[in-house]
Amino acid sequence: MPPHPRPKWDPEFPVDVGRELTALRAHANERGIPERAPDRLLLATWNIANLGVQKRDEPQDYSLLAEIVSWFDIVAVQEVNDNLSGLRALMDHLPGHYRMLFSEASGNQERAAFIYDSQTVAQLEKVGRLSIPPSQLKNIKLPGSTQPFQGFDRGPYMAAFAAHNGTFRFLLVSVHLYYGGETKTDIERRALETFAVAWWSDRRRRSTNAFVSDIIPLGDFNLPKLDDDDPIYKALKSRGLKLPDEEARRISQIGGTSLGGLHHYDQIAFFPAATTELEHVDVFDFERPMFRDVFEHKTLTQFLAYVRFHMSDHRPLWAQFKL
Repeated sequence: MPPHPRPKWDPEFPVDVGRELTALRAHANERGIPERAPDRLLLATWNIANLGVQKRDEPQDYSLLAEIVSWFDIVAVQEVNDNLSGLRALMDHLPGHYRMLFSEASGNQERAAFIYDSQTVAQLEKVGRLSIPPSQLKNIKLPGSTQPFQGFDRGPYMAAFAAHNGTFRFLLVSVHLYYGGETKTDIERRALETFAVAWWSDRRRRSTNAFVSDIIPLGDFNLPKLDDDDPIYKALKSRGLKLPDEEARRISQIGGTSLGGLHHYDQIAFFPAATTELEHVDVFDFERPMFRDVFEHKTLTQFLAYVRFHMSDHRPLWAQFKL
């Protein structure tokens, strides 16, 4: 997508890193993001808008982005541009024991990445793109639709990891699924991509040759709402994947992962019978405590434009697993 522009009046409000870090940390405590622990895994997914093509301020903005990333053991990052400068700038502001993996660029010149703390998470051997061979494409179909599945626009990126003592081995499948528009054809195409992820994940976890049985699709599904009538929502759950704490997140005052909380674009899905105990999942509404000077002197629309440029138009979604 096109990079979010820098507001014309942006120089009037320079980013005060110390003030914003204090605000972020206090808000994380208020929102219940736990401290990391040896018997827990903290996982997050975050679409960091246009990372590498949007000319954020260095070092200020990347210090704030890295602060949030550093709270977690592992983060799946979407919307990494083919230009890796943004991802490398983010890594420069993380402790030296953090590592990254990233994919080749596909649709929209986007890569996907995993950033993880090598002191708490070990990378395993399996890394690659989710692909469905031509002989299996006929299995990707929606009830009542004749639209064929022609593959992913931005191929999901996967990697296997082991947490802490190695008892929790899991495969993350990071997605940024097709959006298009609100036409019936575009919505069906998005639902087909969603179903393909669910179908592949279910089929693979049941295979006797599966590298790991814990398969966790996560990322930007472009899912507008948690509603049984939503075609993307139905497709994602169609093969047994669960979206944790669905009812709680429907009524949450925090809202969804879009900036402002209206939409539930980003999800962490898992198979309850396979995955280790999930203790909590939530959205971190980072914009609430940030940039108070802009919020007080500008309109809400202008404030959100400032946040989109310096941070992102998506909020992180995180989950804590008991090992």
